[in-house]
Amino acid sequence: MPGTRSRHPGVTPEILLRTYSIGLFPMAESADDPEIFWVEPEVRGVLPLDGFHVSKSLAKTIRQQPFDIRFNTDFGGVILACAEQTSGRPSTWINQTIRSLYMTLHHIGHAHSVEAWEGDKLVGGLYGVSLGSAFFGESMFSRRTDASKICLVYLVERLRQRGFTLLDTQFTTEHLKTFGAIDVPKDDYSKMLEKAMESPNLSFAND
Repeated sequence: MPGTRSRHPGVTPEILLRTYSIGLFPMAESADDPEIFWVEPEVRGVLPLDGFHVSKSLAKTIRQQPFDIRFNTDFGGVILACAEQTSGRPSTWINQTIRSLYMTLHHIGHAHSVEAWEGDKLVGGLYGVSLGSAFFGESMFSRRTDASKICLVYLVERLRQRGFTLLDTQFTTEHLKTFGAIDVPKDDYSKMLEKAMESPNLSFAND
């Protein structure tokens, strides 16, 4: 992946937001590597908010309300769970540097979580960054069937309600494509991003 290495603490939350506004995002080689590098894909993953697709089976599951869906009640728990190594995800790009930066973004109102709870247990979720009228999805996790999928549905619903125009998924996966995610060339994405950055910062959290 194209990128330039940068060491923390030289990267501040303000610099991080600036990189998002021009089409870059950070990753780490591994959880143990303190460095981060900037990524600017030639083809960007986008989930069109007006083309979001929910399967009949998932819609049926959502109607059964298997989880209590909450927003921003345990951002730290979500990012920690996304960073965990599991049998399906033996390595992670979320290191301590990234966790620290995004916790700060959360505290200043630019990073948010959608969470699936089963009683007092956090069983699924996702987090991302809001800036202008764009939401940049970062990562998700699931400890129960469909938990992260349901969180994604609630995320899209909230973005639509609040007037967001761009849901960036960074890359597309077969999983995301089932919801309608598409690959967008960098030049086209830049135009979409520029338009979203012309907007005032939209509110994601409860007012």
